[in-house]
Amino acid sequence: MYVFGFLGNRPMRRLGEKQARLHLERQIPDPKLRDRLTPGYEFGCKRVLISSDFYPALTRPNVELVTAAIAEVRAHSLVTEDGAERPVDAIVYGTGFRATEMLRGIRITGRGGVEIHETWRERISAFLGVTVSGFPNFFMLLGPNTGLGHNSVVLMIEAQVRYVISCLRLMQKRGQTAMEVRPASQQKFVEEIRRRLPRTVWESGGCRSWYQDERTGESPAIWPASVVAYQRRTRSGSAKDYVLSGARSTGRPAPPGAPPRV
Repeated sequence: MYVFGFLGNRPMRRLGEKQARLHLERQIPDPKLRDRLTPGYEFGCKRVLISSDFYPALTRPNVELVTAAIAEVRAHSLVTEDGAERPVDAIVYGTGFRATEMLRGIRITGRGGVEIHETWRERISAFLGVTVSGFPNFFMLLGPNTGLGHNSVVLMIEAQVRYVISCLRLMQKRGQTAMEVRPASQQKFVEEIRRRLPRTVWESGGCRSWYQDERTGESPAIWPASVVAYQRRTRSGSAKDYVLSGARSTGRPAPPGAPPRV
């Protein structure tokens, strides 16, 4: 139900926020602690934690909630920016994700020897998050703008696998060996995504999250619509969006005396 709130329906988003605040109030009786746990951004802007034991854990007598930033790590303690030093036995350091840096550490070269990260220097983009102009026969799963903040990405992956298979079948049917998304098709898709994203909670909810690119403030990882909408868009590959080339071999046996095919 709250999916539509995340995608731009603010009344629905406020309903989700009301429910979240009621849950917080029931589980945290101390108003001062509750105030420190209340986000300063809209419901859904960061990933929603669905839990019944997180808040009660913070009310235990042996637990202290510290929100000040860490200024220094010492041999047996942590020092926060307010100058307080606290002894520690262990530190759990969550490094998070590089969700806005697609294919980090992987080198992929397309037409003319162009590397994909060079193509993405200004902005990461792909047609349906699966194919990139200039890179024939290259297909991605969970590429740009196909991550989710409101549902399971497994559904997206399943849709993408079906889409890639349909593209391969299209090549087979046409007797071609290569297909490359047309620049115009990719650009049209990218422009649609840019129009939709500002209305979503991930760009308008008042927070900074790992969904967003630090340079542009955009969200190159997020799909700004429903999963059903994406499934419909990726039912099958269309020849109007691609350039198909390379005649496929007939598969007939080579004439006597011909060199073996590699």
